[in-house]
Amino acid sequence: MTYDRTTPEARAAKRADELTGVYWHVAVYAVVNALLLTLDWLQGDGRQWAYWITIFWGVGLAFHLASYFIDDSGFKERKYQQFLREERERQA
Repeated sequence: MTYDRTTPEARAAKRADELTGVYWHVAVYAVVNALLLTLDWLQGDGRQWAYWITIFWGVGLAFHLASYFIDDSGFKERKYQQFLREERERQA
């Protein structure tokens, strides 16, 4: 990004850390929810409580994924450039 003064290595490390965080979130979501759904099924008392956790946690996971992919798409940089052009045109 033009307004970001960090080195390419620092930006690459940040992106790698963010992607690793997304992968860990997906993995923990899958394992924990598989266990919860199995426990719910084994109880067999008809309550079916585990899917609520899966749904709401899934919404949080969707936001985490969206934030990663939106940031990685260059959206912020394109908007920055657009707003910078607009501001410079206003000054001219």
